[in-house]
Amino acid sequence: MHIQRLPQDTINRIAAGEVVERPASAVKELVENAIDAGARQIDIRADLGGLSRILIEDNGSGMGAEDLELAIERHATSKLKPQADGTWDLLHIKTLGFRGEALPSMGSVARLNITSRPRDGEALNIRVDGGAISPIRPAAFGGDHGTRIELTDLFYATPARLKFMKSERAENMAIAEEVKRQAMAHENVGFLLELDGKKQLKLFAEQVGFEGRLRRLSALLGADFSDNALLIDQMREGVRLTGYAGLPTFSRGNAAHQYLFVNNRPVRDKLLTGALRAAYADFLARDRHPLAALFVEIDPEDLDVNVHPAKTEVRFRDPNLVRGLIIGALKHALASAGHRAATTVAHTALSGFRTDVQPLLGLNRPYNPVSASQIAAVRPYMTPYMPDEVPFSPTARVETMPPSFDAYQGVAESYAPVMEAPLDAPIPYAPTQAEAFPLGAARAQIHETYVIAQTADGLVIVDQHAAHERLVYEQMKVAMAAGNVQSQSLLIPEIVDLEREEVSRLMARREDLLVMGLGVEAFGPTSVLVRDIPTLLGDCDIGGLVRDLVDDLTEHGELLALKERMAEICGDHACRHSVRSGRRLTADEMNALLRQMEATPHSGQCNHGRPTYVELKLKDIEKLFGRR
Repeated sequence: MHIQRLPQDTINRIAAGEVVERPASAVKELVENAIDAGARQIDIRADLGGLSRILIEDNGSGMGAEDLELAIERHATSKLKPQADGTWDLLHIKTLGFRGEALPSMGSVARLNITSRPRDGEALNIRVDGGAISPIRPAAFGGDHGTRIELTDLFYATPARLKFMKSERAENMAIAEEVKRQAMAHENVGFLLELDGKKQLKLFAEQVGFEGRLRRLSALLGADFSDNALLIDQMREGVRLTGYAGLPTFSRGNAAHQYLFVNNRPVRDKLLTGALRAAYADFLARDRHPLAALFVEIDPEDLDVNVHPAKTEVRFRDPNLVRGLIIGALKHALASAGHRAATTVAHTALSGFRTDVQPLLGLNRPYNPVSASQIAAVRPYMTPYMPDEVPFSPTARVETMPPSFDAYQGVAESYAPVMEAPLDAPIPYAPTQAEAFPLGAARAQIHETYVIAQTADGLVIVDQHAAHERLVYEQMKVAMAAGNVQSQSLLIPEIVDLEREEVSRLMARREDLLVMGLGVEAFGPTSVLVRDIPTLLGDCDIGGLVRDLVDDLTEHGELLALKERMAEICGDHACRHSVRSGRRLTADEMNALLRQMEATPHSGQCNHGRPTYVELKLKDIEKLFGRR
């Protein structure tokens, strides 16, 4: 078999298969080119999922005749510069695109029409039809400068590729998702997206910075995101992490709302997503996922963006540094949130209240006049009564506060004057000292499960089991961090066989393992001897645990398997040993629970990511009763 050179059109079509996987890939490449050209407004239009037509217009710097000719040649780019010695610098890439494959690849599998006008220049047009290039000619262009690229009949030159396209709706969704990612990374650029003639997205350019970025993210992720997002801004050894991450109680059932960027390049990176998941491991169940938009800024020399032709993957020179930065920054932000819970929890609770009382009272029945004798029969029961005369059902399971708690102090004495006062007379209210606390003062316990507390401007409903579970778990974490981990010696030490390098790697972290209750020592060049294990682990697969630890040290440089396993056990222990639902609490116990929640980080959610309390503002309650 002889080696043969491939024809140029075949080379281009092979490249197109790597770069342009689907219409959204073409949109990504063209939008990145517009951003690199300095555009501040990008309009994207697509028909029939982008397979019929993709039209992208920008107000960037534009191209002259020479640039137009080179733009459709493979490996021709304006984004790399030759150095003094004649070599090309591939280590300091600061642009989004640089490979010079996108436009010629598109022209080889579709009909490509480019019209561009440089500053102080004339508008010109060039066409590429299935690889065939037409000569440059003058054209009309609406703006003072910029580029308009129209891509029609995508993959018509490679019809077999069309079989792998999804439905028009799926392709449209992929295009919209790609535009959203680009818009998140570049808040100073305005975007317009139309799909099949319908406007899907219109974003005005925002000011560069945290405020502008948050406005852009809220426009794309929903207004609730800004109310429930935590600001992230941390730097370590020259690597900076910024962005916003949602509260644990503001989570979703999948990871579709996690957006990761490296030097403003949207990426899908296992290292970054793994670090994000690890940071929330203490706060979310396995089937819940946080919302986040995180931006890593790193020296281009410490980053390889040339891993994949589509540039969606990157490789870090020091992945452990980046991973540690993400986990540390997110945990710091979550700790600073204290007992804060998502505002959507209250909105969901309020939406569950039923304000149509007619069906409940039977008032939807036909109207029957009431006789005078019936009115006389119930008149004795229509006189005002004192609050302490209200009969309570023994099965209502509502525990009111004892007199010493001052729950109803002065209510009986003031009842009659209030009834006799003019209806428009203001009733002064001054919150008690306990109500001035963020979670207020306990007023009642209902169904032996929920604590009702009154705050200065509303009320709080606390799930006593979920709240105490988080408190117990955080106490156990503090004890573990302080090295107070109890260990038990094995009656018969266990020998675990490893590779020589793995033994050395594990022994280098022997002291760290001992602090966590795991006692190991070298047993020859290719084995370790496990003498002690954390008491919490009980009867576990020691060999599997040690091998997992070695894998973690090899890949991440951390003892993740042991930490995560112990955290999981601590969570289960906290769940079993916390105040159970169905237990009656005294007033002092309820208020002690509230004060501990206020002083404990992450107390707004239990170990499974569920909210521990719901806060309802007085103004929202008044709306339920038509007072606002």
